[in-house]
Amino acid sequence: MLAEERFARIVEKVNASGTVTVAQLACELGISESTVRRDLDKLDSLNKLTKVHGGAVCLEDAHVSYDLTLQQRSELHADQKQLLARYAASLVGPHDCVYVDSGSTTKVLVDCLMEKGALYVTNSAVHGLTLAQRGFTVVLLGGELKGSTSATVGPEALDALERYNFTLGFWGANGIDLQAGCTSPEREESQVKRASLARSARRLVLADTSKFGRVAPVSFASLDQVEVLTTSVPEGYEDVSSVRCV
Repeated sequence: MLAEERFARIVEKVNASGTVTVAQLACELGISESTVRRDLDKLDSLNKLTKVHGGAVCLEDAHVSYDLTLQQRSELHADQKQLLARYAASLVGPHDCVYVDSGSTTKVLVDCLMEKGALYVTNSAVHGLTLAQRGFTVVLLGGELKGSTSATVGPEALDALERYNFTLGFWGANGIDLQAGCTSPEREESQVKRASLARSARRLVLADTSKFGRVAPVSFASLDQVEVLTTSVPEGYEDVSSVRCV
């Protein structure tokens, strides 16, 4: 079996099952476990799946439970993220003070922003640099910088947020659930999300349809605290007034 064929079959099995073990893949594909591990390393580096101890998890499921990199997240539902970002960017006016959360969907938003009369505040080093290079007025929150997500967290970031009163803000979420609300896999980033939400007059969470019905470990907002923008309101959320289609 050629390597490309093995890769395709492994990705297919991981996506179909959500999670698979090295032993399962070795048995089903008729190859050694050492070959499976090498293949998983390669596929992980290509952002086709997430390698975990003893096996692999599909990116959709890993996105809820693990702190994926921006690159890994940016390739998930790119078309929906683009639609959400374009609409969100159109809401920014020249006198707004705007908070922009870290994340892959807000990264697309940053690329779509056109209003240079607004002030932008973010906890994402990537977003801040992009905005500054494009000539926008941007403030980057201080704090501990996380390598995986390029987000600043911790007491310094929380203290800095106390200086601002945002007219609107944009956040991402790993899961949207009727009971759990908006959720994230990372505790410290969730603290920054909660603090920035508390300083914002209008709170917009940008969520592609894959996020609905999923629950990450940490809740940072209930659905009645935010406006959730998506591209198609999923079944079961039609009567939730805060969830709407762009």
